[in-house]
Amino acid sequence: MELFAFLLVASISTLACAKSYHVSESYVGNDFYRGFDFQAITDPTHGRVNYVDMYTAQGRNLTYTTGDTFILRGDSWSYLRPNGPGRDSVRIQSKKTYTDHLSVFNVRHMPQGCGTWPAMWYADVNNWPGAGEIDVVEGVNDISPNAATLHSTAGCTMPDGRNMQGSPTQPDCNVNVNGNAGCGVRMSTPLSYGPSFNANGGGWFVTERTSAAISVWFWARNDPSVPAAVRDRRNDIVSGDLGTPQAYFPNTNCNFGSHFGALRIIINLTFCGDWAGSVYNNDGCPGSCIDRVNNNPSSFGEAYFSIANIDIYV
Repeated sequence: MELFAFLLVASISTLACAKSYHVSESYVGNDFYRGFDFQAITDPTHGRVNYVDMYTAQGRNLTYTTGDTFILRGDSWSYLRPNGPGRDSVRIQSKKTYTDHLSVFNVRHMPQGCGTWPAMWYADVNNWPGAGEIDVVEGVNDISPNAATLHSTAGCTMPDGRNMQGSPTQPDCNVNVNGNAGCGVRMSTPLSYGPSFNANGGGWFVTERTSAAISVWFWARNDPSVPAAVRDRRNDIVSGDLGTPQAYFPNTNCNFGSHFGALRIIINLTFCGDWAGSVYNNDGCPGSCIDRVNNNPSSFGEAYFSIANIDIYV
């Protein structure tokens, strides 16, 4: 009887947390040019990169569309002068900002290769870290699995014993702790990042943000358990139907209202920099990261995002 009562309470709790969402906008193909701004800025993570504007990206074929595919990539043909600008690449951010919502990132391919540092994330670059940061996809140097991570100002930590599939790293989200490592969760499958992700045809990353929790799910392309609403791009999604998330960040020890504001979606590819460069040799990559970026352009032939769609639900 006690076990039955416990399961009943748990079931009711899960249902109470479930939310119904309806699609509000979608980015497919050319929609990325209309819905995102190209940021030709100095890389805040100090990468060996030169972010270009939209016209340069299109002119140099660093972004292009074919039907339901949007490609974002780095230059893989130019040799760089040691004292000149970094390798051309692209950083885009959504024109719209988002608070409580659910998003589906349908990605067929992500940048891979030693020296690469791709990311799909949420932030407000004009109020960082005050408005917080949510990393949905991020990694370096082909090291799997993917990590979903929160970054915040002081006073935001994550509890032990969370109901999620992934493995937590440090509990403190404070950007001033441990070199801004954030409170991360490493996903349970190597198919969530890098060469393994690409060889399997990619997959779906789903993020739900509410006042109570931030959750991130992942399903590989051939995963039979991917919810039909996600797989088939249905107009409505119920978060309670998505199962146990890979990463779960509750507001238990973190006031989301004061640590996370309205954020934009950012997609970018940098090279070397504060993270990929600092662990380059430890990750089994040969030689020097900077030398690779300067003098081995062909090694970045797989350094591209191929995105089928990003759908936003509210």
